[in-house]
Amino acid sequence: MRAFTAVAMEALIVAALAVIVALAANAVSPRGLRLDRDYFPGAATPPGAASSAAPHAVAGAPVDPAEAVLRRLAQQKLRVATSSEVLAWFHDPMREQGLFVFVDARDDAHYQAGHIPGAWQFNHYRPENHLPTVLPACLTAIKVVVYCTGGQCEDSEFAAVMLRSAGVPADSLVVYPGGMAEWTANRQPVEIGARRSGQFSPSKP
Repeated sequence: MRAFTAVAMEALIVAALAVIVALAANAVSPRGLRLDRDYFPGAATPPGAASSAAPHAVAGAPVDPAEAVLRRLAQQKLRVATSSEVLAWFHDPMREQGLFVFVDARDDAHYQAGHIPGAWQFNHYRPENHLPTVLPACLTAIKVVVYCTGGQCEDSEFAAVMLRSAGVPADSLVVYPGGMAEWTANRQPVEIGARRSGQFSPSKP
């Protein structure tokens, strides 16, 4: 037993001397390792964790509703019409010639309550009721402006995609995301009832 203890003590002494010599050699060596330096920054974080954290931060951040609409329309490869463009097309004499066509994508109740003067109604939930009259007008136009209520309303997007699938050229098709909300805010004329009814209501500020 004493022999085993002596051997163990000698082994510990040798190991301690080896550590001391190694530390001394490391200290005097120009290529020695610094014990106060972190040679593996971020090693505690699993690979890929940092990159996956960024998307979660972005996804959790508040998203501007208007920006979300624009992104959605871009994903559908639909061109967006600005308020100034829509006003210019509406007041262009070619609109009366049927070359600038406005399409209201809302249901009967909303359309009857007020729409852009001369706009065709196209409720994409009832395409069979509207396509026979709307499609010919869109096919002969050089610009087709599709709108709905505005804001988060998606009816104009769905209607535009359906019209494009029905044969309306993509380069003539635009979506007006401001919709009736922006139209009335700009104090533009609002037609009530049927298309070309001749009845108008004052636009709300």
